[in-house]
Amino acid sequence: MQYQVKLDKFEGPLDLLLYLIKKQEINIYDIPIAKITQQYLEYLRLMEFLNLELAGEFLLMAATLMRIKARMLLPRQEDEETEVEDPRQQLVQQLIEYQRFKAAASKLEAMEFQRRMVFTRPKQNGHEVSDEEYTYNLFDLVTAFKSVLEKKKVEHLEVTVDESSIEEKMGFIKAKLSTCRSLAFEELFEGQDSVIELIVTFLALLEILRLGLATVRQNKPFGRIWIRSKEGN
Repeated sequence: MQYQVKLDKFEGPLDLLLYLIKKQEINIYDIPIAKITQQYLEYLRLMEFLNLELAGEFLLMAATLMRIKARMLLPRQEDEETEVEDPRQQLVQQLIEYQRFKAAASKLEAMEFQRRMVFTRPKQNGHEVSDEEYTYNLFDLVTAFKSVLEKKKVEHLEVTVDESSIEEKMGFIKAKLSTCRSLAFEELFEGQDSVIELIVTFLALLEILRLGLATVRQNKPFGRIWIRSKEGN
């Protein structure tokens, strides 16, 4: 693909693993490594195709998962008396520590939000700055787009995307958002059947989010995704 999406906010490989684990309500201490590895690689292939920025850590984690999977498939000797260490142990510990770090960071963000609720925020360009912040999870967006592709029965992703087509589709999305308060993610793809148009629409949405022209909302974790234009745009 010629066009590359550059995202300011991008989660890492541990975020993707935790996302897959939480979404399926998997016991973090008993990860079905074969299943998670397959799903991780599927997301990786889709994100690589969409030309999303992927740090080297994503490929390193893929290699780690494959190594753990291979070790777990090795047959155990019947005469083994010593307890063999679970190949997943180090990864589980890493995930737990990272989860604690994320929880602490979220707590600090919540405290900052409460502080802003107490003190009046200044106006910018004559408009009151909203205290409510909107965040989005890239993996939720990729999952939603993956679902769109599956419903359209798209199997082969071999297309070329250029910048002009992205800009044209951005105008299309902004026009749709200007006519309604919010728009369900899947509604962006209604009436689109070609692979190229589906992909261009998704990349255009990511670019709009990166530029801060729209926000993403979910009523609950892993829930339906709603796109909303920011006031004034």
